[in-house]
Amino acid sequence: MPTRRQIQVKSASIADNLRSTHELDAKDMAVGRLAAAIATLLMGKHKPEFQSHIDCGDYVVVKNAGKLKFTGKKLVQKDYYHHTMHPGGIVRTPLAHVFATDPGEVIRKAVNGMLPKNKHREVRMARLTINS
Repeated sequence: MPTRRQIQVKSASIADNLRSTHELDAKDMAVGRLAAAIATLLMGKHKPEFQSHIDCGDYVVVKNAGKLKFTGKKLVQKDYYHHTMHPGGIVRTPLAHVFATDPGEVIRKAVNGMLPKNKHREVRMARLTINS
C-alpha cells in the first residue's frame, strides 16, 4: 500500500488558476441564452480543470446591454416580485420598467438565478461587469 508521500494529488487551486477576461456583445441576443453563457464563464465550467467546490471562473464584461432582444411577450408579461416582509408587502415591478431604468439589472438578475446557491455566488457575481 502506498504511503502518503508517494501519492500525488493534483487539484486546481486559486493560486494555480489564471483568470482571463471575456467580452460579450449583448446586441440582439436573447436574455436567457446570454445569461447561460455568462454563468458558464463565471463558474469556470468551460475549463478542463473545473471542480464544483473550487471557484475557478473568469471575469466577464458585457457590452450593449440596452440592445437585448426579448422573445415572445416577456417585455410586457414578465414581472419581478419582492416582498418587504410586512403584511401585504409584495411589490411587483414589470420587466419593461426595470429594462428602461437599468438594462444591466435584467442581465444581473438572470445570471444570479442561474448560478448555484452557495458561498461562491456573490464572489462570482462581483466578477461580472455590465456596460450599457
